[in-house]
Amino acid sequence: MSADPLEQFGRWYAEAGVEVPEAMALATATPDGAPSVRMVLLKQADEAGFVFFTNYGGRKGRELAANPRAALLFHWPGRQVRVEGTVERLPDAESDAYWATRPPRSRAAAYASRQSEVLESREELERRVDEAERLEPARPSWWGGFRLAPAVWEFWQHGDDRLHDRLRYRRHGGGWLTERLSP
Repeated sequence: MSADPLEQFGRWYAEAGVEVPEAMALATATPDGAPSVRMVLLKQADEAGFVFFTNYGGRKGRELAANPRAALLFHWPGRQVRVEGTVERLPDAESDAYWATRPPRSRAAAYASRQSEVLESREELERRVDEAERLEPARPSWWGGFRLAPAVWEFWQHGDDRLHDRLRYRRHGGGWLTERLSP
């Protein structure tokens, strides 16, 4: 294992062997501690953290605004990576730059979705997306990116007879303290 958790993550990510290695579970909680979890897509991972994009007005966006702490889980065959940390919104310029890279239909879908709100029908959603696609909208102010800055990482690898390998990295001074955990 590398002494640098980001380097170790990069190795395991490259070896994931799944169709969508960037799929990650994002766990958030309300200010009073009610948890929720859903799948989102990793768009960038670097020294600053893990980046994903969403509607700020949806449940996850509201929960992150009220309680800016979250956890991520990557699950690949025989391996898991958990990451915990604080979350902040990306600057508008970064969200604008990512928005511009999205295919037109994807931008229209993000623009048209009133994330987490009840829909009358699938047809209503498709109509909204078709209308938005004709508009070719700029990134709306209610949609953009978040970055989770890791404070704790855990790498778990399956072992026979429940003898799994678990290594935790915790911030310590200017670097990372690595600890082996019992399975």
